[in-house]
Amino acid sequence: MLKHSLASIPVSPLTAAIAVASFSLSSQVAASETLTLYTSQPNSDAQQTVDAFEAAYPDIEVEWVRDGTTRLMTRLRSELSAGVSNPDVLLIADSMTMESLKQEGHLQPYLSDERNGYDADLYDPEGYYYGTKLITTGIVYNTGAEHQPQSWQDLLGPGYEGLVTMPSPLYSGAALIHMAAMTANPDLGMEYYEALHENRTEAQGGNGGVFNAVATGTKPYGIVVDFLPIREAAKGSPVEFVFPEEGVSAVTEPVAIMEGTENVDAAQTFVDFVLSRQGQELVSRQGYLPAHNDVAPPDGFPERESINLMPLDTARALEQAAELKARFSELFGS
Repeated sequence: MLKHSLASIPVSPLTAAIAVASFSLSSQVAASETLTLYTSQPNSDAQQTVDAFEAAYPDIEVEWVRDGTTRLMTRLRSELSAGVSNPDVLLIADSMTMESLKQEGHLQPYLSDERNGYDADLYDPEGYYYGTKLITTGIVYNTGAEHQPQSWQDLLGPGYEGLVTMPSPLYSGAALIHMAAMTANPDLGMEYYEALHENRTEAQGGNGGVFNAVATGTKPYGIVVDFLPIREAAKGSPVEFVFPEEGVSAVTEPVAIMEGTENVDAAQTFVDFVLSRQGQELVSRQGYLPAHNDVAPPDGFPERESINLMPLDTARALEQAAELKARFSELFGS
């Protein structure tokens, strides 16, 4: 029987070109990866984030699961206790949750080169998680209200008695971080929350309820995350948002890589993307304050330099979380 090696078979230039193209295509298919993302972003934001990433890196497909941070962490911890780690990457609301996962050994460090565009207090020094945006908590007032508060202390005045509402840290992660930052401020402290109680400030579930109460005039003043009133004011809602002069707290929506991922390169690429100028410009287009120092904020926000961010010791805040919640419950009920 006559045998030929492939090298000995005559090949036309067209056949060679087809072969090279076929090999290239098969290589692309083989190189494609699937990355699993768990996120607490709103559905539309999550879809935009995934679409932008896949457009920049078409060889990486992202499958994503979206839920509120509390329910998402319940699901993740249940999976971990069963010996399963489904997500490769997390993009969730707050740094306290990330810090707890770090301390439990569920995250892996990655020192992204993109971190150079960020203030050092916006990411874990070892690279376990990185803040991707600044969702600050400040003051909102109805434009028909008698007063226009400019500071946290204003809300304690007699003209505000019984007229202020705020989210509860028993339900809102942003409210818990806000309470941790406020009580750590030597000029405010736990005494500030006690004074809010004395002035008959009302606590309710989340930020959405606070905003709705102020927008409808049920309560003329509120403590709330920034993007709700800024976004809705641009649509004609009768509200005004204030960054108080003493400073604001911020939820940073950090991104992190799970310790057990088998897709390390793809996961690191995703982290780099959301931290990059391209990823941060998407954050701004979505109506949030980017964490990157050099990316302009969206319409309705002041210049970054004018916003005074209160410092937050995330590890300390995590230690105090139960104590803060208990004290809030004593003052405002559950």
